[in-house]
Amino acid sequence: MTTEIEEAQGGKLSLLAKFGSRYSLEPTKVYETLCKTAFSSAKSKEQVVALLVVADQYGLNPFTKEIYAFPDKGGGVVPVVGVDGWNRIAQQHPAYDGIEFRYSETVSTPTGGKPCPEWVEAIVYRKDREHPVVVREYLDECFRATQPWQSHTKRMLRHKALIQGYRVAFGFHGIYDPDEAEVIASRSEAPRGSAADRVAARLGVEPDTGEIIEADATEDDASAAQEADYGAPTSSEGADSSELFGGGE
Repeated sequence: MTTEIEEAQGGKLSLLAKFGSRYSLEPTKVYETLCKTAFSSAKSKEQVVALLVVADQYGLNPFTKEIYAFPDKGGGVVPVVGVDGWNRIAQQHPAYDGIEFRYSETVSTPTGGKPCPEWVEAIVYRKDREHPVVVREYLDECFRATQPWQSHTKRMLRHKALIQGYRVAFGFHGIYDPDEAEVIASRSEAPRGSAADRVAARLGVEPDTGEIIEADATEDDASAAQEADYGAPTSSEGADSSELFGGGE
């Protein structure tokens, strides 16, 4: 690789250079390729870099669309992770010790969908916990009139249980599944800028290299992003999946 990607200020690789080194690409090629593929919905380099921050935090590959950008009504972007990405970040966690599923014996057929168990439970095992984490997702709460749900109802409900099980077991925050991203994007009122936009603004991004030139986002920054997206959390809700940085490491 050329010397321009070897070091940035303080002897650290810039973010784009870090991804370039990982995939044997020049930083400019990383940016150009992602702008045409997984991050095509991003409207600025700052949004691209903010998405790369999330990808780097969770070890996700944007070139295989383990993470990609979904546009929201405010002109921002939502970081979306597909089921392969969720499996990756869970299985690379040092405490991961497997997952099992349980299914309701009662079958229901939603309008437009196929016969499916009324609920699916994900049982997530951690090496450092005596008891597994058990999360149940219900068909009547999750089903949506979209092509994936209509054609693969059982699989989609299992995916929902898997994702929510991983979230609860490992505390993954700031990333969304495709259904959640569509809900965010379809809000009647446009959000006040995406979490990615706000984190980019807080961090400060060098426009030519994509290097983060200020201190890392703090917990206060993440809390502010959560409140702007979802309103102030109640004592029982806290940070479920709203913080851009949190958990997962």
